[in-house]
Amino acid sequence: MIQIAFYDTKDYDRDAFRPYSATHNVRFRFLETRLNEDTVELSKGCDAVCVFVNDVVNAKVIDKLAQYGVQVLALRCAGYNNVDIQAAFGKLHVMHVPAYSPYAVAEHAMALLLTSIRRIHKAYNRTREFNFSLHDLVGTELHGKTIGIVGTGKIGQIFMNICHGFGMRVIAYDKYPLKDKGIEYVSFDTLCKESDIISLHCPLTEETTHLIDAKAIDTMKKGVVIINTSRGALIDAQALLEGIKARKVGAACLDVYEEEGDIFFEDRSGHILNDDLLSRLISMPNVIVTSHQGFLTKQALENIAETTIHNILSYYENDGICDNELCYRCGRIEQCKKKRQEKCF
Repeated sequence: MIQIAFYDTKDYDRDAFRPYSATHNVRFRFLETRLNEDTVELSKGCDAVCVFVNDVVNAKVIDKLAQYGVQVLALRCAGYNNVDIQAAFGKLHVMHVPAYSPYAVAEHAMALLLTSIRRIHKAYNRTREFNFSLHDLVGTELHGKTIGIVGTGKIGQIFMNICHGFGMRVIAYDKYPLKDKGIEYVSFDTLCKESDIISLHCPLTEETTHLIDAKAIDTMKKGVVIINTSRGALIDAQALLEGIKARKVGAACLDVYEEEGDIFFEDRSGHILNDDLLSRLISMPNVIVTSHQGFLTKQALENIAETTIHNILSYYENDGICDNELCYRCGRIEQCKKKRQEKCF
């Protein structure tokens, strides 16, 4: 029986994973607390640990997990910037879910954009109070606008298709451009200068941290709309706030936030929010913030659970080989030269 400790779980996580305990040789230990140096002891006696985006898996945590006999770290998400992959090499086999449902995130990005430019959120609040005035609800059409997409992975490509459906001109920037896809690639500087709307769909790395900063915003069109459904730290939030106050940024649609770890996924309505920057952003009439819910669809949750269980079982039932393992053996993390024909270590 494979024992798995699940950190930072909510009702929807438990509902998605529980059915597998009846059909597979697994037993779950669901924990509401997040994984960090203080909570790592809760994984004692487990063979694998499953974590989410705000769990802290640094070198000290990795050493403790290995000491407790944990062999597998399964991320139930695509991003892995919260895991020290290099420190895990030789100690923990790290797997992720590379494509749980790219449609979920891409559709959420478009939902945020439409809500913002057509003032849907304002109209909703008004009609709830029987105010049917159209004053200050004049919107903007997407047809004919130029949208710049940063990151052309699966989510970025699906979002491109959605934008094409609205009759938009789509340009893109990616450090590793795709060939034979008909994508109009430009430099990041050109993308900033020509785009009416910019949407971020790239991973968080040292190179992409604060990709959208004061310098980038300064080169953008006046009134630009910025969408981020990827990782919060892609945007320098202080620079974004200053851009909004200066009327340079026309609107911001954020499903992620750099310091979301101690805020998102919890009900804070009865508490004073100590993050002054987030409070100021939320108070802006042209800012929409959702709490990292882009992934939250029934289909995505089912896919996440299925792939996560598959990843763990692959390790134990397939001689330690898993297609979705992340490691530093080849130096490229995801694109392993060994093509998963052998164990990573």
